[in-house]
Amino acid sequence: MNSAPAHPAAASTVAAPAVTAARAEAPAPTPVESDLQIAGDILAVQHLLQPAREHPATVAEFAGLARSIAEDRASWEHLVRYDATTRWYHRLRTGPGYEVWLLSWVPGQGSGLHDHGASSGVLTVLDGELTEHTPRGRLTHRPGTQRVFAPGYAHEVVNDTLEGAVSLHVYFPGLTEMPMHGCSPAHREQVSA
Repeated sequence: MNSAPAHPAAASTVAAPAVTAARAEAPAPTPVESDLQIAGDILAVQHLLQPAREHPATVAEFAGLARSIAEDRASWEHLVRYDATTRWYHRLRTGPGYEVWLLSWVPGQGSGLHDHGASSGVLTVLDGELTEHTPRGRLTHRPGTQRVFAPGYAHEVVNDTLEGAVSLHVYFPGLTEMPMHGCSPAHREQVSA
């Protein structure tokens, strides 16, 4: 008994009858994947990102806000200062439920292992290169790179290069605390058994 497959997708695995020579020469159709199948990280698929709104409300809109500020160098570049004795930062903008910070990083400067309390955030590198250390590993961020994080996400950001770096940080809701954690993943000691 020859029955049809129960699911339409299973039909592609059923042997097809012989085809004519003209049809056999046609290229096989390329499988099409949906945005959801390929997206993974929404920031890796630029066409899914939303343009900045006056008052962002979603993660994608906050990422769009950060990108629009990053692209407008005239609005922030003249404000940047480098300070070898302490981390330099400047609150660039506030809005309903969010704030935007500009930070500079001299070579070797780091944040220490911390989280952002109840705030989510978008980290965008504007100039230079920053290394992010997390308990799960190390990531290198170059200009244009964005990193989205949820409340309680712990990381350490360090300028491991010999050049200065600048980053933009959007926090939503606005940052009210930045708890420091004891052990830095960047300098974790090896303990032998």
